Amino acid sequence: MAGDTREWLEADGLGGFASGTVSGIRTRRYHALLLTARTPPTGRMVLVNGFDAWVETLAGRFAISSQAYAGDVIAPDGATRLTGFEENPWPTSVYSLEDGTLVAHELFVPKPASGAALCWRLLRGTGPVALTVRPFLSGRDSHRLHRENADFRFDATTNRDGRVAFHPYDGVPEITFRSNGTYTHAPHWYRNFFYSDERARGLDDTEDLAAPGTFEFELSCGDAVLLVSAEGHEGRMAGASAQAAIENLRASERRRRKRFPGRLERAADAYVVRRGAGQTIVAGYPWFTDWGRDTFIALRGLCLVTGRLAEAAQILLEWSGAVSQGMLPNFFPDTASPPEFNSVDASLWYAVAVHEYLEAMAAAGRRVPAAQRKKLQDAVAAILTGYAAGTRFGIRADADGLLAAGEPGVQLTWMDAKVGDWVVTPRIGKPVEVQALWINALRIGGGFSEQWRELEARAADAFRSRFWNEDAGCLFDVLDADHRRDVHDATVRPNQIYAVGGLPFPLLEGERARRVVDVVEARLSTPMGLRTLPQDHPNYHPHYAGRVLERDGAYHQGTVWPYLAGAFVDAWVRVRGGSNQIKQEARERFLAPLLAHLDHAGISHVSEVADGDPPHVPGGCPFQAWSVAETLRIDRAILAPMDVAEGGAD
Repeated sequence: MAGDTREWLEADGLGGFASGTVSGIRTRRYHALLLTARTPPTGRMVLVNGFDAWVETLAGRFAISSQAYAGDVIAPDGATRLTGFEENPWPTSVYSLEDGTLVAHELFVPKPASGAALCWRLLRGTGPVALTVRPFLSGRDSHRLHRENADFRFDATTNRDGRVAFHPYDGVPEITFRSNGTYTHAPHWYRNFFYSDERARGLDDTEDLAAPGTFEFELSCGDAVLLVSAEGHEGRMAGASAQAAIENLRASERRRRKRFPGRLERAADAYVVRRGAGQTIVAGYPWFTDWGRDTFIALRGLCLVTGRLAEAAQILLEWSGAVSQGMLPNFFPDTASPPEFNSVDASLWYAVAVHEYLEAMAAAGRRVPAAQRKKLQDAVAAILTGYAAGTRFGIRADADGLLAAGEPGVQLTWMDAKVGDWVVTPRIGKPVEVQALWINALRIGGGFSEQWRELEARAADAFRSRFWNEDAGCLFDVLDADHRRDVHDATVRPNQIYAVGGLPFPLLEGERARRVVDVVEARLSTPMGLRTLPQDHPNYHPHYAGRVLERDGAYHQGTVWPYLAGAFVDAWVRVRGGSNQIKQEARERFLAPLLAHLDHAGISHVSEVADGDPPHVPGGCPFQAWSVAETLRIDRAILAPMDVAEGGAD
């Protein structure tokens, strides 16, 4: 298991987390024991990067940790003693020492708090067994790296109840450790930690970390406990002693996690986090915060399918106040910068999410308070009004009722890669999935007010008459490209699947719907989701790898996106009649590979992207909200068996 690079995640419900690899060797700048979000879910900062640990017995001294250093050096050799790993209910590793001693190490994050609980337990051993743990600290922005400097403050503040506190820099939260061991102050710099995943991404890959001292424990006398928390979260670690505190935390976390019936539900819980007085959804770990488009797509699987309707309401209400000129933010930067609005579809996905939330509440027999319903409907009305009249970036309802959008230098659709001034897939004009969303949003708005019904009918008629590409047997990707009438982009892309599945109201029926699904399946479908370009296209990139330019150039030019499987499976089942037999076939063909992926990359999660070519190596964020959400939606909703008594025989 020494080379096991699969990753685990323990999210804190605030935007922060702990993460690492099964082997314990940190391969990313984001792998950390304590990564806090100072302004949830943004303002992320790494406080405690990791630790070294070793055990002493009568037979000698044995490391149970490993670090990667520049020059292909792995030291110490603790990863070679790793003989077991379990992810449920939280990361637990077992180390086997040469003298037969067995030591277990568990780590979990107690929600909601910016902290981590660590425990080492002697499973087998004779004679005195001692444990020493040396934490590594930085206090840096999560996206940056740390270097040895004279400003780092090694000073430790200690008190009688086993607490040791560090305040490495001004403006950085204080870090508090609590243990049932003995702290010894011994400041050192450890230099040139190496992160292989950063080098693979073409980024800076080495850093220096501060090691203020060590915690020492008599492991043969009982469990070793080390609790760490960011400033303002120490109270979560309260208890008569460190041992009592971790027992309370462990019991509380076990009860909380048992509420989730399966791996996907437990994974889904990581993405629902606090924002202001409400909640939001983190798009992906380790580097994304909350993005509008991702939030509203993911909400359906993370919250509605799983019955977390109260949280869905909080998320939708929290975002409802952010409508500006008909637009919702594309994302909130991980700084104090203002939100960015360069998205044509985020606002439309919001309308879809509101509709499906209200439907889910009605199906559950639950009443939406009048004030909340009005706030949600007013937000949808503001979106439709802004778009119909015209808003930023040339977004406007055209004479045919379809939604035109885009201007040079701006990426507005979900295919939003941009390197410098190069917009990789500009898609200026009338993108196909944007029309599907627009017409769905108009129909949803028409349920609140008659004023949108004529525009919806006009747009739907224009869609059916203008988007069909008979030569390809499917839909154009962009109509009136670059705002030139009757100049169309016929590139075969997955975006057209939203005209058949994935939204409340399909736009195509019958033969044309089936032909779209058949083309998408034949040319774009993979076990990990849909490619963004067919393999025979001249711009097709078979692999998502390399430096920023290479990766962003491939991002939507052949790279596979697992989240697109949700709309595809929905469409595939629908055009085949939706019988239980068809659903079972879809489960085996399309869902099974995604579920198998839960044991790879980000454990129990679904990756952001994968290579277009086999074996479809996963890439991007190993923990991606909409990938998990759509896998959940496929499993729990789209492929849920039909009640034969209600739906008829297969």
